[in-house]
Amino acid sequence: MSALVVTPVLVPLATVVATTLASRRPAAQQALSFTGVVVFLACAIALVALAGADRPADAAFGGWAAPYGIQFHVDRTGAALVLITALMGAASLLFLASDADTQPRHPLLLPLVHGVLAGVGGAFATADLFNLYVWFEVMLICALGLFAIGARLDQLDATFKYLALNLFGTMLLLAAVGAVYAATGHLNYGALAQAADTLTPALATAVLATLTLAFLVKAGAFPLFAWLPASYHTLPAPVLALFAGLLTKVGVYAVLRTLGDVFAPAPALLYEVLGWIAAATMLFGVLGAAYHWDMRRILAFHIVSQIGYILLGIALASEAGNAATLFYTVHHIVVKANLFLIAAIVWRLTGSYDLRRVGGLYALRPGLAVLFLIPALSLVGIPPLSGFWAKLLVLQEAIAQGRVVWTVIALLVSVLTLYSMMKIWMEAFWKPHPDKTWRAPRHVRLAPAWAATVGLAAVTVSISLNPQPLVAYAQAAAATLGAR
Repeated sequence: MSALVVTPVLVPLATVVATTLASRRPAAQQALSFTGVVVFLACAIALVALAGADRPADAAFGGWAAPYGIQFHVDRTGAALVLITALMGAASLLFLASDADTQPRHPLLLPLVHGVLAGVGGAFATADLFNLYVWFEVMLICALGLFAIGARLDQLDATFKYLALNLFGTMLLLAAVGAVYAATGHLNYGALAQAADTLTPALATAVLATLTLAFLVKAGAFPLFAWLPASYHTLPAPVLALFAGLLTKVGVYAVLRTLGDVFAPAPALLYEVLGWIAAATMLFGVLGAAYHWDMRRILAFHIVSQIGYILLGIALASEAGNAATLFYTVHHIVVKANLFLIAAIVWRLTGSYDLRRVGGLYALRPGLAVLFLIPALSLVGIPPLSGFWAKLLVLQEAIAQGRVVWTVIALLVSVLTLYSMMKIWMEAFWKPHPDKTWRAPRHVRLAPAWAATVGLAAVTVSISLNPQPLVAYAQAAAATLGAR
């Protein structure tokens, strides 16, 4: 088990090295990339199997026992998120093998993608607060490389915007980690959980508020979310889908791990403030989506909006709320990544992401229209799709706690989300193309893109029609959070 616990980092990093060495041989590089992500996926499945059998993988490095050595610990929550990370990596790399995205392939594209996977996997596997900061930095460095790799003016502008606010979050996180160490003398999660009881309420509130704020910047929560819709749209489509699915969820996971596990129960004031931040995140995100016509910007704002629902689950400060958070996170990663991939196929067939310049796809590709509706309606929360079960879990607990305002805002946001998804459907698929001479390009190699999107849709349908296994897994995971 100690060997398996390092695979969320070791396998992607080994793939980074292999694909970098093969950067002058594109075919070999792609083969090594696929091999690496398949091995990563297999290891992630093994980690979920171990965690599901109540045998979480654990190891402390450097010959030092915890809390002095750097520890990796993959419990049910971490294992589920490592698995979904590997799945998103596989889907994005499969999509990249098509020509749905026509941007030139830089030799460092694949190494940087696997670097992102290493950062995400490390964040989900680590049991050390400073190590968590390190993996956030790995993600940031690789993400900046992927933003700037095309060297277009808009990409460089997006790189600066992404860096500016994330650098603020990074400095805040480093200061918060230092404050935690100064207050407790520890950084290991287990040791921090024991030391938390010795903190005065005022000190605990101040330290955790700083730490949570840093994570909320990384999660794209209100009011510091402008960097996300201002930068994401410049990324290559498969990379955009990967970022949309994973990066903000690492910030959300860090909030859950901190407030719902390591320092649980956190001061009640923090949960209250987090709930209102979640409500504002939902509302402002969906309003931004309603304003735009570019599919990438619409979907980017919906990343922000849906982060609000996930944060609301944490703010409810209960086992049921934490279970809803994990279920919602898994559902949303799959659905959101798939929507961006489908938008890229729409762009490839019509030549634009602007809804005012596209149309006619229902007659041309009815299968694509149906494929879009699966994640789109799931995002809205239409029964019996996975988004319905995710929202039901969150809202049931909110209603049980008497959080009427938060519940009303969540329901209103669902209605506005339906408006955005129907706008994409009506403009891209139903209405005729505004250019009557338009013809879809011929000889487009979309088979790998279809395989990736259909595969993710199948995951959504599987959860939708049989949600109980994931619900039971999430409840079992939530039961272990905060356990002393």
